[in-house]
This record gives sequence, C-alpha cells and structure tokens, in this order.
Amino acid sequence: MRPSDLELLAVPGTPALHGTLLLTAVTTPDLGGNTYRGSLWRAAPDGGAARQWTHGERDTDPAISPDGRWVAFLRANGGKPQLHVMPADGGDARRLTELPLGAGVPVWAPDSRRIAFTARLPEAGRYGAPDEDGEVLEPDAEAPRRITRYDYRLDDVGFLRDRPRRLFVIDTTDTTDPGEPEPLTDDRADVSDPAWLPDGSALLVVAPREWGGADTEESDLYLVPAGGGEPVLAVRTAGSAAKPAVFPDGTVCFYGPEFTWPHVVARNVGLWSAELPADGEPAKPRRLTDAESVCCTTDVPPAPFRDQILVTVLNRGAVELRAVPRDADRAPLDGLDRLLGGRSAVRSFAVHEERIAAVVARPDSSGEVVLLDGRSERVLTDFSKPVRESGLRPVEELTTTAPDGYPVHGWLVRPEGEGPHPVLLVVHGGPFAAYDWGLFDEAQVYASAGYAVVMGNPRGSAGYGESHGQAIVHGLGTVDVDDVLALLDAALARDDLDSSRVGVMGGSYGGFMTTWLAAHHGSRFRAAWSERAVNAWDSFTGSSDIGWFFTEAYVGADPVVQRERSPLTYASQIRIPFAVVHSEHDWRCPVEQAQRLFVELKRTGTEVEMLLFPGEGHELSRSGKPRHRVQRFDAILEWWSRHL
Repeated sequence: MRPSDLELLAVPGTPALHGTLLLTAVTTPDLGGNTYRGSLWRAAPDGGAARQWTHGERDTDPAISPDGRWVAFLRANGGKPQLHVMPADGGDARRLTELPLGAGVPVWAPDSRRIAFTARLPEAGRYGAPDEDGEVLEPDAEAPRRITRYDYRLDDVGFLRDRPRRLFVIDTTDTTDPGEPEPLTDDRADVSDPAWLPDGSALLVVAPREWGGADTEESDLYLVPAGGGEPVLAVRTAGSAAKPAVFPDGTVCFYGPEFTWPHVVARNVGLWSAELPADGEPAKPRRLTDAESVCCTTDVPPAPFRDQILVTVLNRGAVELRAVPRDADRAPLDGLDRLLGGRSAVRSFAVHEERIAAVVARPDSSGEVVLLDGRSERVLTDFSKPVRESGLRPVEELTTTAPDGYPVHGWLVRPEGEGPHPVLLVVHGGPFAAYDWGLFDEAQVYASAGYAVVMGNPRGSAGYGESHGQAIVHGLGTVDVDDVLALLDAALARDDLDSSRVGVMGGSYGGFMTTWLAAHHGSRFRAAWSERAVNAWDSFTGSSDIGWFFTEAYVGADPVVQRERSPLTYASQIRIPFAVVHSEHDWRCPVEQAQRLFVELKRTGTEVEMLLFPGEGHELSRSGKPRHRVQRFDAILEWWSRHL
C-alpha cells in the first residue's frame, strides 16, 4: 500500500436494517478534491451484489423508520450536513433542515413520523450567524468570548459554550421549506445521544451532571418531553453515560465507566440497566458486565436480541459482538456469548427481528457488511477489494513476556523479501486505547516501503482488563516501556529483522513514549518520529482541552512529579536524530508541546526537525485533510529513508 492508495480506503459506517433493506454509508478520501466523499450503499441480505443507493457528495448515517417506509440520513453537499428523508423503495430525497452548523444523527420516533437529533446552535454574531444588527462578522471580528468553565473547548470541534449542542424534534410530514426549528433544550448543557421512549412522549438524552452546572466529566440521563418542557433527571450514573437505548418494556440500557471524580482515566466501559422512575426520583442503575474483564465500545447503542442485549467488547486486540443476559449481574467476559469476533474488529451493528447486520474489519479490510441470520454468517460486501489489490502485507500475532514476567501482546507486519529489514517500533495513542485486528493503513504503508512494523498493546492499553489499563496511572514511562521493549526484542529475535536499524515513532501518548524512549533508551534506535505528543505536563494542564483533569488523573498534582514524568525534562539526553511533528490547531496536545521540545533539542545540539501541519487538529492521521494525510506519509517515509 502506497501513500496515494489512501483514497482506496472505503470505510462503511453503522448499518441500518429493516427486513430486506440493509444500508450503510461508505466514506472514501478524495485526494483531488481534498475532502471525503460518501454515499449510501444497499447490501443484499438474500443474495446479490451491493449497489450504490444515493449519490450526494457526502451522505452518511442512514436510519430506517420503524414502519420500514422511510430512510433518514445526513447529506453534506458543499456545506454542513443536513437532515434528509426519502422513501425506502427509492425516490427523491427531501431536505428537512437548514441549520447553520449542520444537524446530527437522526433518530426515528416510534410513530415513524418524527425524528430527533442534536445540533449546535451558534450565538448571534458567531460562526456566520448574523449579530443583533443583522451583520455577519468575520471570525477575527467576533466579540471576545467570556469563559468561566474548564470544559470550554474540544479538539476538532472548537469552542463549545457559544454553540451548545441542543435537542430537536421535527415532523417529517411538514412539507414547508426547512427553516431553523426550535430546540427542546436550553443553552446551559450540551446534550447528546437522544433515545425515544416507547410511547413517543419523551426522549432520554445524555447531559453533563447538574445539567451543565458542574465542572466535571460526569454525566447523567435526563428525560425531555417531546413537545417541550423542563428536563428531568432520570438516571443518576456511577460515573458517566453514553448511547442510551430504551427497550419496548421500558428498560433503559446504556454504556458508562464507573469512577469517583476525578479518578476517571483507564476505566472499563460497562453495560448498565435501569428502570425509569415512576415516583419522580432518579433511578439507580445496576451494572450488567464485570468491571475488570469487560470493556464495551460505544459506537452504537446496546440492542435487545431475544432475551439478551448485544454489545461490542474489546478483547486482546479483537472487537467482539457479545450477548449479555438481561438479568446479568456484573457478568465476566467469559460469561457472555460471542456472536462475532476472533481476529477481527466489529465496528458497528444493527438488529431487526432475528437478523443482525454488522460492519466487521479484518487485517485486509476497513470493514465489510456481515449478516448473521440464525447461526449462519455471510459477508455481503467487498468494499476493500481495491486496497487489497494494491498490495497488503500479512499481519502476524506476536506475544512475549516483560522482564517481570507480565504477558505482552502485539503484532508484526513484515515487508516482502528475505531481509534483514529495518524495523519501526510504533506506539499507539491513548494510552487507554488499543491496536486491533482491523486494517491499519499506517502499518501497511510502512511495510510496503520496506520496513518491518512492530506494534502492541502495552500496559495502559484497553481490552486486557481494567487493571492492565490502570497499571500506568501515576506510572507513565515505567512498565509500559518494559512492555514495548520486550515486544521489540521478541521481533528482533527473528533472522530477517535488522537490530542495527531500528526507529521508534508514535502519536499523542505514543509521541510521549517516543520521546521518553529516545531519552532513556536512545542507544536502541537510529532515529525517532514523535507526533502530536505530550512532552511537558505542567503546560499541558493549562493548554490542553482535557489537561484540567487528565494530568492530575494520570500523573498527579505534584509539580515535582510532573517534571519527573515529562519527556521534556530529559531532552538533553536525546542524541539521535529527532522529528517533532504537530498540527497547528491541535487542542488535545497543543502545539506548544512541540515547540518547547523543538527549542530544547536545538539548544542541546540534537539533530532535530519540526514539521507543522496548518489547519489540522489532533486527528490528522485518521481524519485530516486527505492531501495532508498523504503528505504526512511522504514525510515519514522520507525521514526513515534518510535514517534507516
């Protein structure tokens, strides 16, 4: 896979299923337009090839009405995504919204007439909205922002308090020209993840604790009347909530970690259940899955299936579709039936009656639609055929033990030929995240260019137990270093890898690890590529969108300890060529983190370069402008060709 093959990556979104109608949005990078294109595709559950179903510039997030007659989706034709609806048997799409910052994912009401969604509404005089005098101001002419809270901005989103995310309900039978509907919630709280009650009288939403009145990452579930009215606290969580679903019997299920604020990091996301209160008091949920062994993903809401609840779960680099008994009480992972999984990653799923549609990624696929019908499993699409034909290298599982005997798990991707090959140790971000079995474009690009790629999930990663993730809380740069070096040693024991030509690279937490390894184990590497990294915890606390809680949670509040855990402190020990790579609009790891390291390395005489990407945020490598993504690959390969 070459850098330009990026536009061969076709990524399916969450499927929508009703009877024989099975839709998914497929998104691809467009290098010529420097944007992303997307359309809805229809898979054939009963046989036949998948076919393109819509032809907008970027169509996403299909939702089929409960009666099966209508399909709602988002369409962005040269602007913000707006809500559209079209007949399920084909026909023209009708636009339902014209919101200045676009609409969110549609959620059908049980009556198949109304649709709920969330959207950000700008203050007058901001983001292109006219001010009180009707004037549209340029961004640098807007009035100053008054900020009183910690959580006032978010990477890749921007400022939050002057454009709160609010709940809307619209009637699809209204055929008048779309205007700006009235929101059902006020501007005090950002709300998300609307879910209808079975009778259609109200919706559940996720909102920050105390309806936005507390500086905390805790959140709860609130009931909002569908016709308007004050929100009511419905479920008080044990930490936070995401993706609630209300089942026909009135049971509420949702995802969330369990924590005592501010000890929020590296907590497994569990499945929770609650009964909506009848007496006005908020419900107390119970945890259905084990806190240690079960880490749910939150891409789609939990779904009822027979007498169980379907969720996706991280498990040693796999993302598995598991079934949780409705009466479960903190059930461990080995007590949950696995419906899909193995050496794959289930990205999303949908259920209708006895059928389950899922998007499943594998080492040679960004995702294909798979149908489970009874016990049969059929792959219905071949979206990844073009990238597979471009040339992908096999992915080999790699296991070893750290010096203290702890098991370490990862992967090796080797290039063609006998070798000995130069080696790249690649460390993921997070740290409470994980590499998985899905197609990883970066590893394939590097392997195709002649490098063996070593990557793993050291202590601190997700999917190996909560204690695995907690192992580096107040201990960054300790056992996680032991684990990645043990994995590297296991790979270098092979005759076809060259231990004298090894580079280290990573982004975010992986960038932290790259700088740390270069300072403390630099003799093992020829050069380093540190991207969007945390380098200094003191300034991260005040400059990052999450620094106000993340630093204390992972490192502690003591300034002395923060300096001890900061790679910048040890910059004078770095003697290998070093690339500092960052995006100018990164608010997760702000650009000052790169600038401070670059200046210190220059000052100490290290061979150092800094590469800055304009207009990009923290997610450049995954969702940045396609041309920047290719330019980034080109720069990486040029760097390693020089030093390895």
